[in-house]
Amino acid sequence: MKLYYSPGACSLASHIALCETGLPFEAVKVEGRGQKTAGGEDYSKVTAKNYVPALRLDDGEVLTEGTAILPYVADLAPATGLAPATGTRARYRLHEWLGYINSEVHKSFSPFFIPGITDEQKAAARADLGKRFDFLQPALEGRDHLLGGGFTVADAYLFTVLGWCRLVGIDLGRWPTLQAYHKRIAHRPAVQAAMRAEGLIK
Repeated sequence: MKLYYSPGACSLASHIALCETGLPFEAVKVEGRGQKTAGGEDYSKVTAKNYVPALRLDDGEVLTEGTAILPYVADLAPATGLAPATGTRARYRLHEWLGYINSEVHKSFSPFFIPGITDEQKAAARADLGKRFDFLQPALEGRDHLLGGGFTVADAYLFTVLGWCRLVGIDLGRWPTLQAYHKRIAHRPAVQAAMRAEGLIK
């Protein structure tokens, strides 16, 4: 398998998930705004969407969208517990969380990455994110992970997007449960390995 990623982008969640499985894969850095890989490959030939993540499977097919890649990777190594078994209620809870993180948290960061955003627009985006964090805070009270059991791909995704707070000037200290959660997930060996591979930590 070959994972196409940009350092610290949402593709970090897929990178973490792959590291958690212990399965062999190649990580390929995409540079600029999805134009070329570090090796000079035209990224539009990998996916016409021109954004990460993309996962080239062993048979040559390419899977895109983190919310598809994450459960796919989890199902490659079911013994890891990265996703509950298909057909169980817990599995649908996983997809519920992936949907929320994708549409409500991830997308609420989008305004910060638009060139020319005004201070007023940044303030509005911070307020929107605050509402999302207000929802997440009690959901994580008294539990180590989103599903209440072990680490899943939903935790890899939430950890990734929470990491963007420092880039946009949001202090997670206002949500101590979220802050503690983020720090706890950061110490997982697979998380450390993925971040090190992307040059995010030494």
